[in-house]
Parts: sequence; structure tokens; C-alpha cells
Amino acid sequence: MIYLDYQATTPLAPEALAAMLPWLRDQHANPHSPHRPGRAARAAVEVARDQIAALCPPGGRIAFTSGATESLNWAIKGTTGPIVTLATEHAAVLDTVAAEAKSGRAVMILPVGPDGLVDLDTARAAIVPRVGLVVAMLVNNEIGVIQPIAELAAMARAAGALMLCDAVQGYGRVSIPPTCDMIAISAHKIYGPKGVGALWIRDGVDLAPLLHGGGQEAPGRSGTLSPSLCAGFGVAASLMATQAEADQMHIDNLWRIASARLPSDWQLNGTDAPRYRGNLNIRSAGLDVARLMSDCRDLAFSAGSACASGSGRSSHVLRAIGLGEGPARSSIRLGWGRYTTETGFTAAIDAIIAAAEAQRL
Repeated sequence: MIYLDYQATTPLAPEALAAMLPWLRDQHANPHSPHRPGRAARAAVEVARDQIAALCPPGGRIAFTSGATESLNWAIKGTTGPIVTLATEHAAVLDTVAAEAKSGRAVMILPVGPDGLVDLDTARAAIVPRVGLVVAMLVNNEIGVIQPIAELAAMARAAGALMLCDAVQGYGRVSIPPTCDMIAISAHKIYGPKGVGALWIRDGVDLAPLLHGGGQEAPGRSGTLSPSLCAGFGVAASLMATQAEADQMHIDNLWRIASARLPSDWQLNGTDAPRYRGNLNIRSAGLDVARLMSDCRDLAFSAGSACASGSGRSSHVLRAIGLGEGPARSSIRLGWGRYTTETGFTAAIDAIIAAAEAQRL
């Protein structure tokens, strides 16, 4: 099986697994307990916290969560005032702001252009002094485009609003502007374990709690932390720093291979730049994606966001950039990263091309 679905989740780094195993096998203390084993567990959590914070701006703190979905829910529901966000955000944002709207909170969802990017003049007209929160994704999970977060954060600050950046796909890969007020992160998108994430919160930003029942995390998040998950997350974050250059070179090389091999009748969804080049969302007119996936059953890739699979709907992101139902349903997403081999990747691209051409015979 050749795995090309890195936006859905990444393989677990061996180093992260090694950091987790002692806490799964030998050490079971609660990190919130005052005895010696508890203090040892707490120390492991704090090491991980520092490792994750090292890739975030200075002047803030990391609060562990169960994942980015909780982080985004907490950041949105824990603030007040009208919300401005984008039509191409993850469902964890769009569904949460929809729930807030039902409760009476004002919400404005900005469109994006065919390139997948928000128009800055449109954003400037929307982000006015009455706004309380601006939410935008750094790297889009479906089409890989990089939003102008620094510019949006500057607008938010000028208006007196908070800026929440969904950095799930960009953390450790794309620079996070230091002017953000909150940053959502997920471990399993950076070769760490599933079930743990974090919310970076700028010093001085206060959030109402999302979960009640102990307030174990200093900013007010309740729940017993897993030293194993935190340790794996921390090592994965540290590797994102130490292997950043090698990872980027490898990812860029595979992008060049795909670009050179794909026929001209395959079209890129979203802009070519600025874009994270480990994400290739492409379409071919009339392509039967379900048949393609069946014919390429030894490959793991996506027909869209994994979070919307089974819904029967085409991608809201592809519709937001102006694609009709047909082109949206004729699109696939390929994602690669650290553990994708050049040989396997080339074979996968060739297999997809051959299977698509066979549909036209």
C-alpha cells in the first residue's frame, strides 16, 4: 500500500512511538497527582509542552487538548463578539460558528476567489471595531493554499479583535505569524499520536472554559492528561524542527515529480503559490473518482476531506472556489510527506494516470 493521504493523518514517527512506550508500559501515574510518580509524569508533560511551544510565537502558553477540533471549539466558544471567518475553513470551525450563530452570535463568512484565497479588501471591510474574533486556516487541508494570516491578524488587531489561526496543516511547515492570539494544533498531522492536540494562547488572552471539572490545564481546560500522548506529541514537534529542511526538500522534490508526470488535462484546484507543496488537489474532466479509487486499491488517497467522507456532499472547499458539482466530484487529493518514497510516489502517480486514461477508452 502506498500512502498518499497525509492531510487526513500522518504515519507515527518511530521516535514519537519510542517516547510513548514507557508511559504505556511501565509508568501509569496521573500527572496531576502530587506524589513522586505523579511528579515524574508531570515533568514529561512539561517537557512536551516546551517542545511544542518552541514552534509557536513567543509570549504565549500551550494548553493540551484532545485534538484540534476541541482547540477550535474552545477558542471560538470561549470568546465573545461577532465572528469573521472564511468559506473554506474546516468543519470544526464552520460548524462551531454555525452553532454560535444559532445562539445569537453574529457571524460573517467571507468568500474566497478561484485561487482559494480571501480578498484582502473584502476582509478589511468586514473586520471592523465591533468584531470580536477572526478565524482563518494557515494551510487549507483540502487544497493546500496558504492564506494571508499575517495580514488578517493585523486587521484583527487594528479592530481590537482576537485572531485565531487553525495551524493544523501548517504547524512546523509554514511560518506562523507572531501576531496571532490563538493557534490550534494537532499531533497526528505532524507524525504524532491521535487523540491529542493543543491550543496556543497569547499571554493576556482569557477564554471561558469549554470543559468543566477540575481545570487541570492552567488556562482552564479540564481533564486528565495522558503523559504518553503528550510525550509523543512533543517528540513529533521537536522532529518537525530538526528535520524541517530535509522534509521540505523531499516534499518539493515529489511535487516536481508529480508536476512533470501529470498530463495537461489534469488541472490544479487552488493557486500554485502560495501553497504547501505536500498537497496536490487536482481534477480531470469526467473522471469517475469512485472507479479510480477502486482501480487503484493499492493506493491510499482522498476524494476530498476525510472529515466529510460519507456525507454524500461534494467538497465545500471546491464549491467555494467556484467549481460546479461535476468538477468537484472529479477531483482527488494527494498528500505526501516524510515517509513517502520517491519510487513509490512515482509508481502511484503513474498508476493514477493509467487508471484515469483507461476510463476514456
